[in-house]
Amino acid sequence: MAQKVLIIDDDPEFVEATSNLLDAQGYKVNSAPNGKLGVAKAKEEKPDIILLDVMMTRNTEGFEVARELNKDKKLQKVPVIIITGVRREMSLPFGFEPDDAWLPVKGVLEKPVKPNVLLKTVAQCIGEKSNPA
Repeated sequence: MAQKVLIIDDDPEFVEATSNLLDAQGYKVNSAPNGKLGVAKAKEEKPDIILLDVMMTRNTEGFEVARELNKDKKLQKVPVIIITGVRREMSLPFGFEPDDAWLPVKGVLEKPVKPNVLLKTVAQCIGEKSNPA
């Protein structure tokens, strides 16, 4: 059975390009344009991994969604990868790192992300989920 990827991002071009890339690798891809719909879709579909934007309806929405997903007992083991351009967009002099309390995700990738980096990160995170240490 194909592994399921949920993309939560409000940029339709990014969603389409990423969906096509992942679909070509055999993943089953679904998407949601904002955090509220994304959380609902995650609860309904139980994806193997979630790719999450930060700036959607609010500049910090992705961070809030990551924490909400982590609080849900059925979703907290689903790896979440933040894929964002927030640092560049807001001219922040620092990046973001995963943190158990504030940013409970497996990784952070900067947009634009190279396709090979995205595919490698997705495969590694799904592999870690199915083969916990």
